[in-house]
Amino acid sequence: MDIIFAVFVYVGLVAVPRYNFFCYNCRMLIRFLYKFVLRPVLFLSDPESVHERFVKLGKFLGDRRIGRKIISSLFFYSDKSLEQNILGINFKNPVGLAAGFDKNARLTDILPSVGFGFMEIGSVTGEPCEGNSKPRLWRAKKSKGIVVYYGLMNDGCEKISKRLINKKFDIPLGISVAKTNSKDTVETEAGISDYFKAYKTMSEIGDYATINISCPNAFDGEPFTDPTKLEKLLKKISEIPKKKPIFLKLSPDLKEQEIDVILAVCGNYAIDGFICSNSTKKRANIIDENLPEKGGISGKPVEELANRQISYIYKKTNGKYIIIGCGGVFDAKDAYKKIKLGASLVQLVSGMIFEGPQLIGEINNGLVHLLKKDGLDNISQAIGADNGGGN
Repeated sequence: MDIIFAVFVYVGLVAVPRYNFFCYNCRMLIRFLYKFVLRPVLFLSDPESVHERFVKLGKFLGDRRIGRKIISSLFFYSDKSLEQNILGINFKNPVGLAAGFDKNARLTDILPSVGFGFMEIGSVTGEPCEGNSKPRLWRAKKSKGIVVYYGLMNDGCEKISKRLINKKFDIPLGISVAKTNSKDTVETEAGISDYFKAYKTMSEIGDYATINISCPNAFDGEPFTDPTKLEKLLKKISEIPKKKPIFLKLSPDLKEQEIDVILAVCGNYAIDGFICSNSTKKRANIIDENLPEKGGISGKPVEELANRQISYIYKKTNGKYIIIGCGGVFDAKDAYKKIKLGASLVQLVSGMIFEGPQLIGEINNGLVHLLKKDGLDNISQAIGADNGGGN
């Protein structure tokens, strides 16, 4: 395993840049290597072990200028037509890394080189959290999904804030906060205090904040989808002078009536947008056998649920809120569909796991071609085009 992994890293970091001199599309070669060499081997191993290995490799490369340059030469793609200013934040492209991959903010130096337009860390909680017991990560290979049961594992807001407080970031950084997954935060006021501690501790860091009320793997479920509890939480959060945009991360399993109530509550507070969406508890789109009943599912099984939510919120609010679309983004067409439904930005994790790290550049390149095909000059012109928006 380690030998094959080392061979792939060598090929990716040394052989490919040389080959690129002769090859018109380096990303196609990387895709081939990932799909037919590395992924089959990685998918034989425990998913959490593989994830930890890639985090270590990403941190190693990000800590070194030569590492960042090599990765950038392999994956980075840019085009003026993808640039946007949203809520005062400059995004070089609309493709971001969703929360849940870089839980402890170890990869913030390397992610810009991979080609992301923004990144979101966490979720960060008030106290350190070991998460749920292992195993807690599975691949739904046939369904192109990931079953996640981490339970908000992270180092806690104090440690993570110290890690980031004096850093500068090449792309916008979002901080996802949640309440610690513990019986000590089950009572409503205790849960709100924990959210508040995480939010306040991280308030000076990053470009936007996400209040995650939709983790499907927490000790007591998703209590803050309840309007009364959500009202109390947002009221407490609003005690801190607002320094950056605030998003709410929603469950894809919410019914329209539940979304309506959440929108009504958010209308009383300075909420700028929504992330649509988190992972789903529903198993209807899973065709794989022998997967656990516990855990939330990301990737393709959540795509249609997320798209439906994006469309509903965009139409319901006449485009009032900024929407970040998340769930099932595996290529440029997937991303473009979310944007045309009403998302200003998109996020991914599972797509990169199944398709390879070159996917971000592929999506951005593909978006440029889709814009040209539609006769548009900038990605912002496509936002909500299928729901009465766009220009």
